[in-house]
Amino acid sequence: MDARHLLYFAPSSGAEDPAGPSLYDGLSAVSQAGWQIHLAADRAQAGDLLERRTFGAAMVKLDQSACGSLRSDLERFSGADRYLPWVALLRPEDRQDPDIGRLLWECFYDFHTLPADIQRLLTTLGHADGMASLARAAAEPSVEASDEPQMVGVCPAMQQVFTNIRKIAAVDAPVLITGESGTGKELAARAIHERSRRSEGPFVAVNCAALPETLIQSELFGYERGAFTGAQRRKLGSIESANGGTLFLDEIGDIALDLQVNLLRFLEESAIQRVGNPREIPVDVRVIAATHTDMERAIARGRFREDLYFRLNVLRLDMPALREREGDMEVLAQFFFQRFRRETSHRVKGFSSEALQTIAEYGWPGNVREIINRVRRATVMCEGRLITPSDLGLAQPSRSVRMLTLDEVRAEAEKDAILGALKASGHNLSKAARALGTSRPRLYRLMAKYEIEA
Repeated sequence: MDARHLLYFAPSSGAEDPAGPSLYDGLSAVSQAGWQIHLAADRAQAGDLLERRTFGAAMVKLDQSACGSLRSDLERFSGADRYLPWVALLRPEDRQDPDIGRLLWECFYDFHTLPADIQRLLTTLGHADGMASLARAAAEPSVEASDEPQMVGVCPAMQQVFTNIRKIAAVDAPVLITGESGTGKELAARAIHERSRRSEGPFVAVNCAALPETLIQSELFGYERGAFTGAQRRKLGSIESANGGTLFLDEIGDIALDLQVNLLRFLEESAIQRVGNPREIPVDVRVIAATHTDMERAIARGRFREDLYFRLNVLRLDMPALREREGDMEVLAQFFFQRFRRETSHRVKGFSSEALQTIAEYGWPGNVREIINRVRRATVMCEGRLITPSDLGLAQPSRSVRMLTLDEVRAEAEKDAILGALKASGHNLSKAARALGTSRPRLYRLMAKYEIEA
């Protein structure tokens, strides 16, 4: 049987040792029971041991004089191994101290009063070792199954996303990433960039929806000194800054029509003109665009150029909504809990069964961004050992969700059917009316009702 490794943190040793010689007799019995004991006489030595080895359990002597410094030591040690269970050894009289009691509750797996009952201590250490093994095994529930940075998922839809990212990264064509807000479109773009031949070049992200129309031209293409009032020096635009790398245009569907012409020219010519300079500047940039809008509908309504859409939509990556990723909600919650747990006291151990059930049943309209925010807040605000639905802000079912009326369902179905027929017929109203089984005048009336442009 392989020896199990026990870290014994004894910052106060020798003549000042409060445990007395009986503890060292007990350590001999622990060693004979199959534990290999590693003594750390100070914080630096303990940290070095934790960096080099995985321990099944750890023990430390605890008294009033060491209570304050020990808390900071344990928080520092948790950075090296957050799953290591600590067992405290203390004198009977120290149990009455409120600071020690609080420290025991928040930071320790168990405690023993001295002189220690060796058989009970061995039982505790064995249980601690088993629980540490379970925690380490459960802490990575397939979240590392993908090597995509920051992207987590085990469901078939996400596995297909990971496969598509690797395929897309192997070529240098423009990419259009679609999906609802909060589904991780920028993460997917970064993953493509980091796996492409451009990975050594810059990755420049621009949120087209966040820039005013008066500024987006100069932000993308740059400007010369004196090009307009306030232009006191030359400024490189985002496109030129991404030369040799990747330009990520987020929310491309919100960009103004007049600027779409300039983007189309840039994609066709691989060259730009800074504002105030007619000279064309060649650039070598891969463009990845993303949108949460229905681009086909935007084109049909004249809000987006069809030729630009075809230039951007050479390769397409669809990011699934979180509600479509069956089984991923708990995986994501556990993943982000482990990340945010480092920011707080490690007394919070995880999620209650009720919280996990609520996570699985909730609709997550904000997608992954929402689960990140809720888990982070719950990890900070939780007052118990386990996160509850209340900590997540999901204690009560949402009252904002209501059943649609039959009239609303009928209207939505009619609108979708008309849009589909128009697209299939190339916007030939006669053909669309025949496909829908209605007359052309009635189709006109319905289009006007639903504000559908011909």
